[in-house]
Amino acid sequence: MNRITVVKIGGNVIDNPEALSRFVADFAKLQGRKILVHGGGKEATRLSGRLGIETKMVDGRRVTDRDTLDVVTMVYAGLVNKRIVAMLQACGCDAVGLCGADAKAVSAVRRKPEPIDYGYVGDIAADGVNDRFIADLLVSGVTPVFCAITYDGNGGLLNCNADSVASAVAVGASRIAPTDLCFCFEKAGVLEDIDNPDSVIRHITPEIYQNLKAEAKVSAGMLPKIDNAFAAIRRGVDSVIIKHSDDLIKESGTRITL
Repeated sequence: MNRITVVKIGGNVIDNPEALSRFVADFAKLQGRKILVHGGGKEATRLSGRLGIETKMVDGRRVTDRDTLDVVTMVYAGLVNKRIVAMLQACGCDAVGLCGADAKAVSAVRRKPEPIDYGYVGDIAADGVNDRFIADLLVSGVTPVFCAITYDGNGGLLNCNADSVASAVAVGASRIAPTDLCFCFEKAGVLEDIDNPDSVIRHITPEIYQNLKAEAKVSAGMLPKIDNAFAAIRRGVDSVIIKHSDDLIKESGTRITL
C-alpha cells in the first residue's frame, strides 16, 4: 500500500451529533488506507452519574478505579465505538470497531501509582501495537476504528489517553507504509490565543513549542496532543497536523515538524 492516514477525533466532536456526522462523512471520503482513533466524550461521565459512580479527575485526567473501568469500557469500546462504525458503514466505509484486546492490537502497562494513582490507566510501550494485524485489516479493505481501551497482556483492560493511542497506532502503521497522523477536534488548530479562533499557529517545531510553553500560550489540554505529535514524528511517522474536524479534507491547521 502507498500511504496510511491515521485520524484521531476528539471527544467534544463525539458529543456533538451534527459535527460527528459531518466528520464521519468526510473521513469516509478520504482516499487510500486509513485508521480512525476516537476519544470517549462525556458519555462515560453521564453514565457514571446514572449508576451512582463518582467521577474523579486529577489535572483534567480521569481516575479509573475498577467501577469506572467497567463504565469506560462499556461506553468507549461499546456505545461510542459501535455508533461510529455504524455511521461509517452508512457512508460506504467498511469498518471494524476494536479495542486494544482484540488480537492484542494495542498493549499497555499499568501506570505506576506515584506521584498520582490514576488507577487502571495504561501507558503504551514502543512495541505495543500489533502492526501485522492492522496490516491484514488494511490489505483486506477494512478500516480499523480504535477506542482508547487497551490490553495489559494478563487478561485485563486499561484506559488510555486517546491521543496516545493515536500516536502509537500511527507509529505502528509507519512500519507498514508511510503514515500521516491527523488530530481533529473542535478548534481550527493550535491557537496562540484560546479566545481568538483566528490565531492559529500554522507551524510548530520543538523550539517554537518550548517558547509557547514558556510564554504560557498553549493551554494545558493541548500539551499532551503536541507531545504525542512529536513522539510520533520522532518514531517514524511522516507528518502530523492538528486541525478542526470540519477541515479534515482541507489544507488547514497546525503542522508539527522537527
